Amino acid sequence: EVKLVESGGGLVQAGGSLRLSCAASGLAFNDYVIGWFRQAPGKEREGLSCITKSNGKANYVDSVKGRFTVSSDNAKKTVYLEMNSLKPEDTAVYYCAAEYGNTYCRDEYARRYLSQPDEYDYWGQGTQVTVSS
Repeated sequence: EVKLVESGGGLVQAGGSLRLSCAASGLAFNDYVIGWFRQAPGKEREGLSCITKSNGKANYVDSVKGRFTVSSDNAKKTVYLEMNSLKPEDTAVYYCAAEYGNTYCRDEYARRYLSQPDEYDYWGQGTQVTVSS
């Protein structure tokens, strides 16, 4: 059974930083793309970033590029999202998701599939991030 568990959320002042973790189990870690998404109250789920485990390459949407960084610890089967220069509009529940293969985070496809979160098959329960002004 594939299981994803997010952690690391909390309350932070604007301009501060947080590191989120996505711990995976029940899957061949290197064979899956991991995506990060968020959902604010009253808004649709928004794709932020993804990483292809087979080559370690990551992609980002424009709203977080330069502020957020994805990394992976393959031995721990854990993907991290480092968030810097946080803004109040970053307040949301943050989710990680997994999809088999190496297609969804290719340069030519990443934005497309980050805009279609329902295409990812496996999801965690989310972790709350609140940024105060």
